[in-house]
Amino acid sequence: MNGNTGTNGTTHTTGATETTDATGTTAQRHVIVTGAGPTGLLLAGDLAAAGIPVTVLEKRPAGISNLTRAFGVHARTLEQLDARGLADELVKTGQPLTEIRLFGQLSLQLGGLRSRFPFLLSTPQYEVERLLHRRATEQGVAFVYGAEVTAVRQDSAGVEVEVRHEDGTASTYQAAYLVGADGVHSAVRKAIGQAFPGRPVISSIVLADVKLDSEPDLTVAVNGSNDSFGFIIPFGDGYWRVGGWNRAHSDVPDSAPTSLDELRAISRRAFGSDFGMHDERWISRFHSDERQVAEYRTGRVFLAGDAAHTHSPAGGQGMNTGLQDAANLSWKLAAVLKGHSPETLLDTYQSERHPVGKAVLRSSGSIVRLATAHNTPQYAIRSLLTSLLNRVRPAREKAVGQITGIGYAYGAPRGAHRLVGRRAPDVALADDGRLYEALRAGKFVLITPADTTVATDGDRVVGTHWATGDRGTTLLIRPDGYVAWASDRPDPTALRSALAEWTMA
Repeated sequence: MNGNTGTNGTTHTTGATETTDATGTTAQRHVIVTGAGPTGLLLAGDLAAAGIPVTVLEKRPAGISNLTRAFGVHARTLEQLDARGLADELVKTGQPLTEIRLFGQLSLQLGGLRSRFPFLLSTPQYEVERLLHRRATEQGVAFVYGAEVTAVRQDSAGVEVEVRHEDGTASTYQAAYLVGADGVHSAVRKAIGQAFPGRPVISSIVLADVKLDSEPDLTVAVNGSNDSFGFIIPFGDGYWRVGGWNRAHSDVPDSAPTSLDELRAISRRAFGSDFGMHDERWISRFHSDERQVAEYRTGRVFLAGDAAHTHSPAGGQGMNTGLQDAANLSWKLAAVLKGHSPETLLDTYQSERHPVGKAVLRSSGSIVRLATAHNTPQYAIRSLLTSLLNRVRPAREKAVGQITGIGYAYGAPRGAHRLVGRRAPDVALADDGRLYEALRAGKFVLITPADTTVATDGDRVVGTHWATGDRGTTLLIRPDGYVAWASDRPDPTALRSALAEWTMA
């Protein structure tokens, strides 16, 4: 690595190039995050809350854009935000929706989810960014705007990131780890030589936030008909997200101008009505790819969110998957940098999140392919699949679990308790507490029966009891809300072993 970091974080300035770790601390515990979108903001805020110095490098100028493609926050993401004290405030900004209606035939009901948030929250992406940015700032994250990544170097001691600023000057930032959360066109991904294999799924999707004279039901609706497909989602503030695609214009480039008339025509073909849409606050044209990197980790560099995977907007899973990537990685980085876990823990980010990204590509891609059906055999397949999901409850519940994120689980060792690796619901705890409030400490949570007392390291583990005395299971919950270890009977030796394995305490 070039440069020797001094006590003030700066060793030299040669011409327009500065070498620094940005916060005046040594680079050995520092993390750099590129990208101030939802994924990068949640990750940076978590690290800073854990006492890890963080710098966010953002190519855009300061300020959060009011243009957004992400439209919804699913139940699992709301649980993660609840563990950070943000969910209830976010819910007030949008419209809770308890149904996803596909192709006029299939109704996926969300009201029965075993979650504090049995719905899809329809709210613009900028509302999510606003809360995450505020939290990151309060926790002391350093932001550098107008900083374009031009090179990345790493060795066994750390990583260097070269950036070019808006004024033409350049800086080199040093850190222990780098997380590229800088989107589909990730400069970090390109700098480390990671390929982004995949292919385009659909081109020339028109998207807008509009007002409607004739408002449909308060639901997420996706329909395909007459060589077009459309989707419509209420935001709850008088605006609706409306998007669609017309096969006749499927080869139009993203740069081609669009208009509300084009979207009206698509909506009439897909839904039989344009709902009297008017007063667009923004309108855009874009294309959608299905791509995923092979490795989420390359040495000291990690990729998260759209930098690691991208897919169609069907099901509204893009931003949600990125936020859950961040929730998985942040506590692991903090644990390693604080000496609470071995460095090998970071390898589990790949083994746990890559399969989820792959599954999201499959599920979102399936919805798009069904929506764009255009001949008799394809219509028959769509009808058969929707009929199957309507009639077979386990299949329908699996689909709901995938779309909402509730159903994903991580691998467990052979012989582990059946709950290990699964998402922990927001169970009631002693003293009128609940799990996701306890997780706000950013630590493991150990839940034991009421008659059991276990000494825990308060710096790493929060100890608590079940709210009622009839629960005999002991659970060790990871900071991201997944079960690390469980036992249905008292087993002090195994519990001590689990605590030592996961927290080195």
